Amino acid sequence: MNVAFIPVRGGSKSIPLKNIRPIGGRPLVYWTVRAACGCGAIDRVYIATDSDRIRETVEHFAAGPEKELFAKAEVIGRSAETASDTASTESAMLEFARNYTFDNLVLIQATSPLLQSEDLDRGFEAFFREDTDSVLSVVRQKRFHWAEDENGIARPTNYDVYHRPRRQDFPGYLVENGAFYITAREDLLRTENRVSGRIRAVEMNEDTFLEIDEPADWIIIEALMKKNGITAPTEIPEIRMLLTDCDGVLTDGGMYYSEKGDELKKFNTRDGVALRLLRERGVITGILTGENVELNRRRAEKLKLDILEQGCKDKWGAVRRICEERGISPANVCYVGDEQIDVEAIREAGFGCCPADACEEAKAAANYVTRAPGGAGVLREIVSRILERGIL
Repeated sequence: MNVAFIPVRGGSKSIPLKNIRPIGGRPLVYWTVRAACGCGAIDRVYIATDSDRIRETVEHFAAGPEKELFAKAEVIGRSAETASDTASTESAMLEFARNYTFDNLVLIQATSPLLQSEDLDRGFEAFFREDTDSVLSVVRQKRFHWAEDENGIARPTNYDVYHRPRRQDFPGYLVENGAFYITAREDLLRTENRVSGRIRAVEMNEDTFLEIDEPADWIIIEALMKKNGITAPTEIPEIRMLLTDCDGVLTDGGMYYSEKGDELKKFNTRDGVALRLLRERGVITGILTGENVELNRRRAEKLKLDILEQGCKDKWGAVRRICEERGISPANVCYVGDEQIDVEAIREAGFGCCPADACEEAKAAANYVTRAPGGAGVLREIVSRILERGIL
């Protein structure tokens, strides 16, 4: 039995909760779990975490529209000792190997979203060769290396400075990219190391040299994902009702006051158009907001919304109750929110969405994160996406 082991901890000093921060429209860990589940040689995919929020995020996308693809995935626990800042990855691997039975293990790093199922297929093909005990992923680099001696004199280490090779003639060298490592369970337990014995290297695309460690890596790798055509489908169910938060979605979340102290809000007319398009197609529309102010009531009346609930502190509870009253399944609801109070409703609705400047928890729970920030036509973008799919 071949298993994939993907350790993801909640703590991260450089990027908080980076393993579920969205990249390419999905949580970071989504991409490596998808690659592992798509590899024919892997029988089971274990995601080990110490974080309830990571567990919920993985279980959410694994049970969503792509649940058949993620049928191999299972989230398991991980001790605090193996999830600390100073713990080695090997400690988590050994904890897993001592508690689970399998033949071979592929360690996959969630910070390598450019990993593809085909890379893992080639990795196992190499691993099953008779002269191989372990496999690691690498990229080939064609750079000229130098080193300094004790006197500060620099000398080349991988080429002759008097016979500089052309790039196309230079064999280069192999560098670990940290994407995956394959070894047998018995070898892991014996050596307490991710690779051992006769090690074979499997080359991956040069773009996979980068891993996500710092915020700047995010921008670069997301661009590389687009370049390499790594995208996730946005499955949208039939939408029979759209419910949205107000501040931070229909507005920019700002608080404006006149000289007389009157509270003002800035709404976007494009969102009004979006709600009209839904209403014309028989879709129920409404606002659920924690506030209780006259401005929201007047806006809801102007938009001819079916529902306005002010002072709402339990968004998901309200969604469920409204669904029961209207005879609509939550699976046919589009919910849009931007803050912690909206997260459960975003996660549980059939099509949960949030604006580009929503809190990170909302982004991690959402099926779709808009390009527009709050107050800049968020609903218009979402409704356009729904209409272009013809799902009403």
